[in-house]
Amino acid sequence: MDQKTRAERFRSQIQNDGQEPEDQYEQELRSRQERIKRRAERIRRERQRLIRRRIIAGGVCIAAVILVIIVGKKLFSSGNSNPADENSNIFGTQNIQEQTTAPVSTEEPYTRKSDIVPAWIDQQIIEKNEFSRPGVRLKKVKNVVIHWVANAGTPAQSNRNYFANLADPKANPDGTKASSHFVVGLEGEIIQCIPIDEKSYCTNWRNDDTISIEVCHPDWEGKFNDITYQSVIKLTAWLLQQFDLTSNDIIRHYDVTGKDCPKYYVVHEDAWEQLKQDVNQYMQVNPSIQ
Repeated sequence: MDQKTRAERFRSQIQNDGQEPEDQYEQELRSRQERIKRRAERIRRERQRLIRRRIIAGGVCIAAVILVIIVGKKLFSSGNSNPADENSNIFGTQNIQEQTTAPVSTEEPYTRKSDIVPAWIDQQIIEKNEFSRPGVRLKKVKNVVIHWVANAGTPAQSNRNYFANLADPKANPDGTKASSHFVVGLEGEIIQCIPIDEKSYCTNWRNDDTISIEVCHPDWEGKFNDITYQSVIKLTAWLLQQFDLTSNDIIRHYDVTGKDCPKYYVVHEDAWEQLKQDVNQYMQVNPSIQ
């Protein structure tokens, strides 16, 4: 082989050796570009899914807020709605219900056994007035309520007169309202101030269905003396018989409002339970108190 032929082969080999690395580089470059495109596509699809999820979540939240607002407005306005709206549901649409009969009252009629007041009760009925005898009939008698006058050493007559004088604007410039059906005195006397079928101003929101007894006491401990105690037992037992109640229906002012009234029988729970037992025993021994 001459020198010229060897030179041509050498150049050809060099050219082939240089072409192979170039082809590998181009293939690698194309492969890298493909990977980049696939990765970009995955990122794009992931972003789209994320956007869709956010849109759905946002829609659910908005719907929940709207529902809460609708329900809240309905509940807020229900207290001021008129009876015609009582069959509407929370979205304001009418329920298909009609009341075909008038509601039946579960309250028993107001009754008492006798209109005769025993002679041992001194009836000093206060004249009708805005501040101590409104003249409103009781709805029903459910309890007899025991109070203390909270004015140690004062007699029954003074406490009765205080209630009566509340009708005088000069004696009652503040417009105080107060009264009791009965006042039991330090000597056992019983004065009736309000008819037992009318409302007194003595037991707060229970004035409409209770009979009240104010009891005088010799000192600020509030314990009733013996003769006063016996009159309280007799009067309470008579009232329970009149309205077909039991000793379990005797309550304290304390049981209605939490006020320390009658004080001694709030502080000494055993004394209160004994009073109720004594009333029950008196009723058993005297089934028809006159």
